[in-house]
Amino acid sequence: MNGVNLVKSLLNKRLGLFYFAVLLFWIKTYLIYKTEFNLGVNNGMQQFLLVLNPVSSALLFLGIALLFKGRKQHWMLLAINFVLTFFLYANVAYYRFFNDFITIPVLFQTQNFGKVGGSAVALLEPTDIFYFSDTILLFALILSKRLKMPDRLPRRSLGKLYLVGLLILGINVGLAEADRPQLLTRSFDRNYLVKYLGAFNFAIYDIVQNARSSAQRVMADSSDITTVENYTLSKNTEKNPDYFGAAKGMNVIYISMESFQNFLIGYKLHGEEVTPFLNSLAKDPNTIYFPNFFHQTAQGKTSDAEFLMENSLYPLPQGSVFTTKAQNTFQGLPAILKDKGYYSAVFHGNYKSFWNREEMYKSLGYDMFYDATYYNMREENVINYGLEDKPFFKETIPYLQSIPQPFYTKLITLSNHFPYLIDEEDQSIAPAQTGDETVDGYFQTARYLDEALKQFFEDLKISGLDKNTMVVMYGDHYGISENRKKAMSNVLNRDINNFEQAQLQRVPLFIYAPGLKGFVNETYGGEVDVRPTVLNLLGVDTTHQVAFGTDLLSKNRDEIVAFRNGDYITDKVTSVKGKIYENDTGQIVEDATPYQKYSEIVKNELELSDKVVYGDLLRFHKLSGIKTPDKTKLDYTKAEHYNEDWTQEQK
Repeated sequence: MNGVNLVKSLLNKRLGLFYFAVLLFWIKTYLIYKTEFNLGVNNGMQQFLLVLNPVSSALLFLGIALLFKGRKQHWMLLAINFVLTFFLYANVAYYRFFNDFITIPVLFQTQNFGKVGGSAVALLEPTDIFYFSDTILLFALILSKRLKMPDRLPRRSLGKLYLVGLLILGINVGLAEADRPQLLTRSFDRNYLVKYLGAFNFAIYDIVQNARSSAQRVMADSSDITTVENYTLSKNTEKNPDYFGAAKGMNVIYISMESFQNFLIGYKLHGEEVTPFLNSLAKDPNTIYFPNFFHQTAQGKTSDAEFLMENSLYPLPQGSVFTTKAQNTFQGLPAILKDKGYYSAVFHGNYKSFWNREEMYKSLGYDMFYDATYYNMREENVINYGLEDKPFFKETIPYLQSIPQPFYTKLITLSNHFPYLIDEEDQSIAPAQTGDETVDGYFQTARYLDEALKQFFEDLKISGLDKNTMVVMYGDHYGISENRKKAMSNVLNRDINNFEQAQLQRVPLFIYAPGLKGFVNETYGGEVDVRPTVLNLLGVDTTHQVAFGTDLLSKNRDEIVAFRNGDYITDKVTSVKGKIYENDTGQIVEDATPYQKYSEIVKNELELSDKVVYGDLLRFHKLSGIKTPDKTKLDYTKAEHYNEDWTQEQK
């Protein structure tokens, strides 16, 4: 029987349309798994589960249509198919850049949707319409009105259908647990969950997990913080006498360098240094540069980096703390330094609603937030996500000159953001020639950021603030996603495998201060380590703080960098996707037993940090001098400080 006759036979049966819809959806989902997602299928069992897991989802979800009568069944079947297809396609587009899957908290970050239009469009491809081909075909079949369908399926038959779907799901979960023990309780990696369970079953799992996390705050009490305190106290390292208090009393400026990866430092394109200013800063006698520093962000990206840097807590496995837990009690840098007489402010050329920053900054205790409403957002100065970096830095100087000192401030850049757009007049280096527009343009926007930072340092010197200010500059997260390995292999002239991809998660960290004894610090660390490092430089005792990071300048620290998915990197080995690699050779370690202890440390640390955030445990923790910010007294709608003289001088 040829294919046409098979389809005709199937459609003429009592539930022909339903089974045909299930078949089409099954095949489509599997093909998407294979072509769009890098799930790391390593054996026959995993391949079998990848084929199997769409079946239960198709039967159970599309089976809802059979609860309806007559023609309503057809239209409900079409509607459910469209919703499932749209959800699957949304994951495809999201994965193309973030190399991750959509979770429930991400869906509730609606205030960000209107501001990411340019990035979203860049992720779409003309051939994507084919992902909706089964929906279109079903629509045509329903309009033909030639299909034989029951007026209403008997309850017993419907029950059998659901029983089969649940049985397949049960077999799926059982085999998954056999191949990956404790998959649902231990794995932090959504790639594993989707590989074993499928995108739709993962979505159900995610809903359950979020419901559980919401209940954790209700169930938490003051005894829960004791375990966390004991653990973080045990992590305390001996202070480095050469650096403790080296920047005592100085102003502090954090600069978030958008999507800036460390491979750019020292890299030459067309014979030119891409980042000449930062290259020179890394060698400055007053700069400590960390080349083995890694971002540890998850779905919250820039907001996760902010959270890590200021709280020394890990981001959440799903969504962003900024959007889901902004009402929590925190002990961030603004609150800690307020007890030391510091005024705090954030400067950003985007609007306050993005990443729910206004609410989160109030919870962290920032005195002021200068968002886009405080800047000249002329059309020629705005691109992609907001104000270009050069005018942003230029317009920030008069605010910095005017706010009370000592101050702690944070400046968030925007120009070096996917899809890496830049006006022709701002292009001072030719693009790369990989054939991938995203990777090619990345070097141009990185050069623009480098020039903007050079300008800022020069203006800081003109303003006189450089004499008593420590500047902490960091790459917030990766810029080139894992899905662009081919182009990156071209750029770096080496094969980008899983090991090399993990090494590319390095982002630069610079700490500059007048009189600071600078050097290149080779220690392995991450964003969670920055708060204790900065506080020790300022001479603030961190002993009794709840912090999962350790001082990067301490001589006896453990060099274990934990990632949100449970992978880790140390100064000797790299753990990625279940395999251990030697850092020196990039070769897989045959006997991983000696490194199992690191996996347990990472697992325990991530779980404890999650307990702090989900349970809002810091409301029970009393730290001397730290008070919960009174949000009612924080008003970001009116700037009190501005140096008009600087503005006139620049004109």
